[in-house]
Amino acid sequence: MTTPEEGTEKAALLLLTLGPNEASEVLKHLGPREVQKLGMKMATMPAQERSKVAPILEELDTHFGKGSPIHGDEAQIREMLTKALGDERAAHIISRVLQGSDTAGIESLKWMDAATAADLIKNEHPQIIATILVHLEFDQAGEIVKHFNDRLRNDVMLRIATLDGVQPTALKELNEALSRMLAGASTSKKAAMGGIRHAAEILNFVGSGAETAVIDNVRDYDPDLAQKILDEMFVFENLLDIDDRGIQTVLREVQSDSLIIALKGAAPELREKIFKNMSSRAADMMREDLEAKGPVRLSEVEAEQKEILKIVRRLAEEGQVMMASKGGDDGFV
Repeated sequence: MTTPEEGTEKAALLLLTLGPNEASEVLKHLGPREVQKLGMKMATMPAQERSKVAPILEELDTHFGKGSPIHGDEAQIREMLTKALGDERAAHIISRVLQGSDTAGIESLKWMDAATAADLIKNEHPQIIATILVHLEFDQAGEIVKHFNDRLRNDVMLRIATLDGVQPTALKELNEALSRMLAGASTSKKAAMGGIRHAAEILNFVGSGAETAVIDNVRDYDPDLAQKILDEMFVFENLLDIDDRGIQTVLREVQSDSLIIALKGAAPELREKIFKNMSSRAADMMREDLEAKGPVRLSEVEAEQKEILKIVRRLAEEGQVMMASKGGDDGFV
């Protein structure tokens, strides 16, 4: 049986064999964690003999001839990720995967459950915790933040919101805090992480109670900063800003059971927008199911809404859904 590590290595080798254009089409269908993991593997993979590719995907064997060993250089990986994700998203991923071991100290956190990860880092300095969290995916960071007490959560989120980058010295402290060795930290370029958008994305996943407490704390520190974070946040009610065609695209991706629970906590106008973009029969059935559905825990409603928001974000990043930005930008991405 292939282990996850072996599977990642095989996938990375195949992508390097395909080249930037074809590989980018594959990467478009993967989530951020998968892209980052594959990118890291490609960036650190030593040269491989072409004979290793044939067993991975035998039907492509005719495309593989004898030649130089397969390996990925930085330019190839940058081109591949940029074609797949666009400049802004690729820059965020590239800053991680091509920094070598600058962030090696947090790789193990990505595979821990939120409670374990929170327990591991909660006694570190809040600035170090903030530095760790901006290297994680937003939903994972949000789950970890839920396990902090109010004081620590507020402090950490304020530091994330005011963070304008991560210096190499901070990365060294991060890895020392996690008892990992930092090797090859030769770059002096500041990684573009943290800031208002990052704080807002994490708050999208912490739940309404903790979210309100954090925003109130930030507002006490800086009212303008609190408003900027709110402007960047994307919540379930923002589906009202999506046009009808976009709503129809989203509905094709969402399971009916999930939508029913999510709509239990939705405003009437949002429900009607959803119903309007269904067939009359489907809308009537959905209304009946909503009426028949008994009380649902708020946590369950929020969980389903977050799953739908993940779908919306993916569709927006793929360009299939467009919506207005509360901050006045030219679109939600």
